[in-house]
Amino acid sequence: MSFRLALAQCTYAPDNDNTKMARTYFELARKAHADLIVFPEAFMGPYDEEHMRYINDPEPLEGPFATAIDSMAAEFGMWVVYTITESNPQGSLPFNTAIVTGSDGSKRGIYRKIHLFDAQGYRESDRLSAGDSITPPTHAPFGSIGLAICYDLRFPELSRAAALSGCQVMIYPSAWVSGQGKVTQWETLLRARAIENCMFVAGVSRADTGYIGNSCVFGPDGALLARGEKTPWADMPKDLIDVSSNKTTMPSDSIEHEALIVADIDLDCINAVRESTPALLHRRTDCY
Repeated sequence: MSFRLALAQCTYAPDNDNTKMARTYFELARKAHADLIVFPEAFMGPYDEEHMRYINDPEPLEGPFATAIDSMAAEFGMWVVYTITESNPQGSLPFNTAIVTGSDGSKRGIYRKIHLFDAQGYRESDRLSAGDSITPPTHAPFGSIGLAICYDLRFPELSRAAALSGCQVMIYPSAWVSGQGKVTQWETLLRARAIENCMFVAGVSRADTGYIGNSCVFGPDGALLARGEKTPWADMPKDLIDVSSNKTTMPSDSIEHEALIVADIDLDCINAVRESTPALLHRRTDCY
């Protein structure tokens, strides 16, 4: 079985209407005959460091933003993975939440990011609550989808658990921060998650200032199937990126690096790779 995957390597909408931007990408994905479209992390809008608040207030799972995206999935007859800043039902800090919605507009899978990015000078835990459980793979007509978000990529346990639960395509919506070595780390980790689990892995990263773009899809043998353009600042040292003002200290125009990246996913490749290299069967669970 095969299907077409589309990654929306986008920036924040200039008018802050990210639902209108989403419609544009849905239209592009339909023209590309995609079965599944994936949007990056922090899709509802950025966090305003100066005023210590999200540009768009957190919303519940059935809030206006999620409802709008779910409606588009039904309108375009397409599956979608997207993220929201989900208000915490217990009144604490919100969650960084990824949602899988089917082509009928109904939510099929929900994952709250469990590894918060308290690294490299950032403290995501100051503004978000961590999830406390992984999500079983979501079964779509075209395959089984696993979910994790951005920093989760550095923790191989999630993708391994997904693979052992039948996941065929692991998806990482991300806002991968740019800086020295970050593109290499991103590509290496995505490729490693694919090889070690003999499954497809896709990562879509934002293309805004301070993020790398460079969205990728890897096959179960580690082959690169598709890649979006790197942003101009992807490998820059942090002192050349003024993230607080959303500008780079070197002239560039991020809009050129927005893209819809399309890859054809042939799920039969998974069995072929696992038969050739049955690493999952060779695990020594008696030793570790």
